[in-house]
Amino acid sequence: MRLRVPPGAPAALKVLAAAGAAPAPVRPHLDGPSERPRALPSPAGPELELDNGTVLFSANAICQYFYLFRGEEPTDLSTQWLEWEATELQPAVAAALYLRLVQGRPGPEALGVLQHLLAHLEQHLARSGTSHLAGEAASVADVVVWGSLFPVLQDETSLPSELQVLRSWFRAMSQWEPCRDAAALLPEALRELRNHLAQRPPPLQAPRHEPQESLERMLTDDDIAAAVDIWAQGPAALPPPRQPRTPVLPVEGERNVLITSALPYVNNVPHLGNIIGCVLSADTFARYCRLRNWNTLFVCGTDEYGTATETRALEEGLSPQELCDRYHALHADIYAWFRISFDHFGRTTTPQQTRIAQDIFQRLLAQGFLLQDTLEQLRCESCGRYLADRFVEGTCPFCGYAEARGDQCDKCGKLINAVELKNPQCKVCRGTPVVTPTQHLFLDLPKLEGRLEAWLERSWATGDWTANARHITRTWLRDGLKPRCITRDLTWGTPVPLDGFRDKVFYVWFDAPIGYLSITANYTDQWERWWKNPQQVELYNFMAKDNVPFHSVVFPCSLLGADDNYTLVNHLIATEYLNYEDGKFSKSRGVGVFGDMAKDTGIPADVWRFYLLYLRPEGQDSAFSWADLLLKNNSELLNNLGNFINRAGMFVCKFFAGTVPEMVLTAEDQRLLARVTLEMRQYHQLMEKVRIRDALRCVLGISRHGNQYIQVNEPWKRIKGDERDRQRAGTVTGVAVNVAAALAALLQPFVPGVSTAIQDQLQIPPERCGLGPGLTCTLPPGHRVGTVSPLFQKLEPEQVEALRQRFGGGQAKQPPPASAPNTSAAPGDPKLIQELTEQVAKQGNLVRQLKTAQVEKAQVDAQVAKLLELKQQLALAEGRSPEVPKGKRKKPQ
Repeated sequence: MRLRVPPGAPAALKVLAAAGAAPAPVRPHLDGPSERPRALPSPAGPELELDNGTVLFSANAICQYFYLFRGEEPTDLSTQWLEWEATELQPAVAAALYLRLVQGRPGPEALGVLQHLLAHLEQHLARSGTSHLAGEAASVADVVVWGSLFPVLQDETSLPSELQVLRSWFRAMSQWEPCRDAAALLPEALRELRNHLAQRPPPLQAPRHEPQESLERMLTDDDIAAAVDIWAQGPAALPPPRQPRTPVLPVEGERNVLITSALPYVNNVPHLGNIIGCVLSADTFARYCRLRNWNTLFVCGTDEYGTATETRALEEGLSPQELCDRYHALHADIYAWFRISFDHFGRTTTPQQTRIAQDIFQRLLAQGFLLQDTLEQLRCESCGRYLADRFVEGTCPFCGYAEARGDQCDKCGKLINAVELKNPQCKVCRGTPVVTPTQHLFLDLPKLEGRLEAWLERSWATGDWTANARHITRTWLRDGLKPRCITRDLTWGTPVPLDGFRDKVFYVWFDAPIGYLSITANYTDQWERWWKNPQQVELYNFMAKDNVPFHSVVFPCSLLGADDNYTLVNHLIATEYLNYEDGKFSKSRGVGVFGDMAKDTGIPADVWRFYLLYLRPEGQDSAFSWADLLLKNNSELLNNLGNFINRAGMFVCKFFAGTVPEMVLTAEDQRLLARVTLEMRQYHQLMEKVRIRDALRCVLGISRHGNQYIQVNEPWKRIKGDERDRQRAGTVTGVAVNVAAALAALLQPFVPGVSTAIQDQLQIPPERCGLGPGLTCTLPPGHRVGTVSPLFQKLEPEQVEALRQRFGGGQAKQPPPASAPNTSAAPGDPKLIQELTEQVAKQGNLVRQLKTAQVEKAQVDAQVAKLLELKQQLALAEGRSPEVPKGKRKKPQ
C-alpha cells in the first residue's frame, strides 16, 4: 500500500493517526497527491493506493480501511459518527478555520460556528457513560472526529470550561501516540491551508442554533402550548388502570404483545451478561408494555434437555430430572430477586413439550421437509457416549481459533460440524474422540429458503430487528442454507417418534425454541390463541447475538414448514456481549458476578438493574466495571435522581405541612413542562423501538432538568420572603413534586422497587400511576404526601474495592489493578510508555468525572492517588525523575 499525504490537507491528521493505530504496513509520503486527473480542489486530500491498484480518495474511507485491516469491523454507531463528521462537522470546521486562519478572528469567535456540534459531542459522551464515542476504546470514529477538530482546537483549553467530558476525551485522544505523532505535522499543514483558503471564497456555513441552545433544542410555542394542555388535563391524561386477567389471553381490537426471553440453559448459573442480554431486557420492555396498557404476556423458562444435563447429573450423583429440579429452582430464585416479572417461568421437561415438538416434527415429515442422512459423529470411547456438539472443543477450521465448540466458533461466528474441528477433544475427559457414522434426520433448510426469505422481507419491513440480528441473518442467507441435523444419539431429551430413530432424541436447537410454545401451554390450555394467531399477536424475541441464527432461521423454518398458522417473530431484539472488567465472566475461575452472588454483595437489586440497563450492550460490546458502578450509583442515582425526588418531597413536607401547595405557572414553569414532556415523548419513541439504554438516559435527563429548576428558583429561600416569594416557592415545589410523580412511572420498567417506593412516599393513588404522553398535574393542590426518605445509599470506595477483589478470581491476594501495565520493563520501552500514557489519560478522565459529579472528597482523593502513582511510573519509564506531589501545609494548632 502507498499513502500520499499533502501537507496542506487537515484530513492528513486523521489518516496518519488511523495508519498509526492499525498499525498498517504503509509508509506515508508527504509529497502531495499523484498526478491522476481528478475533480478535486487543491490542495487535494490524502489518497491510498492498494496493492491491487485500487485508489481510495476519501479520508474517512481510508481511515475505515486501516481499522478493517487491523480486524475491527465497523459498528452502526461508528458508521453514524463518520457520517455525522462528513456532513455536519467538516463544513463547520472549514468555516471555523477560515475565520481563524484567513480573517484572524479570535478563537472564541471561530468556535462559535462549532458550538452546537461541540455540545452534541459533550452530550453523547456524558450520556453514553463510555470514555470514547463508540465504546471504551478509541475507534475509527474517535480518530476521524479528533482529526477534524484538532486543527481548530489544538489543545483542550480552547474548549469552553463547561464541556468537561469533551475536554477529557479530546485530551486523551491528543495524548494517544498515533494522534500525537500525526499532530506533529500541524504547523506546516496550517501554513499550507492558510494560503489555500485565502484564494477561495469563504465557506457557506452558519450556526444552526443560537449559543444558548447548546445542550437542548429550542422550545417552540407549540411545544409549550401542548405541554401546558397536557398538564392542565391532570389525571385525565393518564390511561386508566388495566384490570388484571388470569390467564392473559389475546383480546380482539387490542395490541397483543407476546414477549419471550431466550431460555437459559439449566446447568449454567446466569452471570450479569446473561441477565442483561435476555431476561432483564425483556422484563424492562414487558413492564413498559403493561404501563402502556398493551395486553402483554411474558414467558420464559429453563432449557433442560441435552448431554450437559446428563453429565452434570452423573457428577453430582443425581438423576437428570433431579438435577433439573434443583437448578430450575435456583434460576427462579435469581430472577425473582432481580424482580423479573414473568407471567410464567416454566421449563422444557414437560409432557406439553413432548407433545408439541413431536407434532411439529410430524408435520414437517408429512410436508417433505425432513431428510435422512449419515452423520459422522464424534464418540468418546472413554466416556462410552456420543458427544454433543458443545462437549467437543478444538481448533476452528475457518479461522484457527483454538477453543471453538463443536457447533459454532465464538470468534468468527461460523457454524461447524464437530468432525470438522482440528485436534478435537472431549470436554469431559479430554480424551480424543473417534469419528463414527450414524443415521440422523435433517431439516431441509434449502427447501425452505424461499419461504424464509419471503417471510423475512415482510418481518423486516414491518418490525423492529436490531442491526446485529439483521446482519447475522443476512450472513446466513448469503452463505446459502444447508440441511440442519435435528436428532442426537442421547437419552435425555424429547424422543423422536419415528421407527428407526426411537433411540434418539431431538437436537436441542430444534427442540429448545419450541419450549416457548410448551411453556405457554403450561400456563394456559388456550396457548394456541397466542402461538397460532399471527393476525392479532406481535411477537418479541429477546436474546444475545449468538442465539440469533436459531431464532431467525432455524426455528422460523421449522414453523413455516409445519404450516399450521404459527405466530412468527415480528421484532427480534439481540444484544452484543457484556464483558467483566478487562476480560470475560468465568464461573470456574471465580471471575465476575453471577446471579446467585449479586444479592450477597449488599447492593440492592434495583441498583444492579439500573447499572446493567445503563450500559446495556445495544450497539457494541460493553464492560462491567466496579469503578464505574460506584460512579453511576453515586452520581446518577444518588446525586441526580435520588437528590431531586427527595428534595421535591421534602419541600412539601417541610414548607407546606405535607400538602401540595397551589401553583401559579409562569413562563419559566411552562418551559420546564415542555422540556419534561419532550423528554417523555422521546422516551416513548425509544422504548417502542426497544432502545432501552437511551430511554433510561431520558429519565435521567428529566431529573437533571428538575434539579436545575429547583437550584435556580431556590424555594428554601423564597419560603422566607414576602407573599409573592412564598407563592413562588409553592409553585416550584408543586411542579417539582409532580415531576417526581412522573419519574415514578417512567422508572417503573427499570427500577420497579424504587418506583414503588416513590409512589408510597408521595402517596400516589394507583389510578394515577400510569404513564401519560407528557407531564401531567398528577398531584393537585391539597394532595397529601407521606413520609419522605432517601431512595439510594452511597457506595464507598473501600466497599467496592473489596467486591472487585472478591470477584476477581486470581486477584484475591491484593494484586495490582487489572489494568496496571507491566512496569518491570526497562526505561525507555516505547510499548510501556504508550501503555502508561493511555492509563494516565484514562485515570485522569475518571478523576474529572468524579469531580464533575461532585462526589465526596475521599473518593476523589483515592482516585487522585492512583493517578499520581501512574504519572510517577510514566516519568520513570520516560527516564525522567518523578515529581513528588507537594502536600498542603497544615496550619499550626
